[in-house]
Amino acid sequence: MGADLNDPAIGEAYLDVRSDKTETNWLLLNYENEKSDILKLTETGTGGLNELKEKLKDEDCGFAYARVEYANDKESKRVKFVLIIWIGSAVKVMRKAKVSVHAADVKSKLSVFSIEVPAREHSDVDEEHIVTRLRKAGGASYDGV
Repeated sequence: MGADLNDPAIGEAYLDVRSDKTETNWLLLNYENEKSDILKLTETGTGGLNELKEKLKDEDCGFAYARVEYANDKESKRVKFVLIIWIGSAVKVMRKAKVSVHAADVKSKLSVFSIEVPAREHSDVDEEHIVTRLRKAGGASYDGV
């Protein structure tokens, strides 16, 4: 069975993160409970990846969508979006398996992103690490990354 993403708050939060007119720069989706296939909007925020990272719990798994702004050089600023698939270290094996299956459903709902970040540890969501990956994926890098 696929993931249930019918919560209207998910679509609203997705548009909010993508909008240049709001400060919201991330959203977090978690399962309703450990046996459920229903994903709910857990939280949104304006504090970037560092704030988001604080919300990721070892006993949870879910999906995060974030706006990342970075400078490629002194003259330019880029805005990219990332999809983070979080599987905490204390998550049971069957739930881990379902997350990998449900990822396709989430990607169809949160469809515009530059990179997908599989995250098992908080360090996987470090802004520096993600910006380095975005620069490599973007093709144009003027600082040797």
